[in-house]
Amino acid sequence: VQLQASGGGSVQAGESLRLSCHLSGGPFTTAAEAWYRQAPGKQRELVASINSGGSRKYADSVKGRFTISKDNGANTVYLQMNRLKPEDTGVYYCAGDPSTIVRGDSYSYWGQGTLVTVSS
Repeated sequence: VQLQASGGGSVQAGESLRLSCHLSGGPFTTAAEAWYRQAPGKQRELVASINSGGSRKYADSVKGRFTISKDNGANTVYLQMNRLKPEDTGVYYCAGDPSTIVRGDSYSYWGQGTLVTVSS
C-alpha cells in the first residue's frame, strides 16, 4: 500500500496550489483520508479530512480557503488550496485508513510528503 503525494511547490501569498495523493499497491480501499502538514519547528497538524460518509473537517486556519475531495475512480485525494498565506508553508502529508472513523492521527497509511512554500 502506497500513498504518493504530489503538487507542492513555491508560490506567492494569495496564489493557489492543488495537492494530489494517489493510493496504490493492491486490492484495497480507504474509507477515510486526510491531509496533515508540518511547518519548520512545529508539530504536525491536521489540515483536512474526508470519509466515505461524506464528512469533511478542516482546521480553523484553512476553513474557507482549502477544500478536500476524493476521486474514487482515480483512487486520488486532492487538497485545493486557495489564497495561500506564508503560514501555510510546510511539508504536507496525506494519510488514509480502511475505517470510516479514525481516532486522532491513527491513520494506517501515510505518504512521503510534499513541500509547500508560500512567500510574502
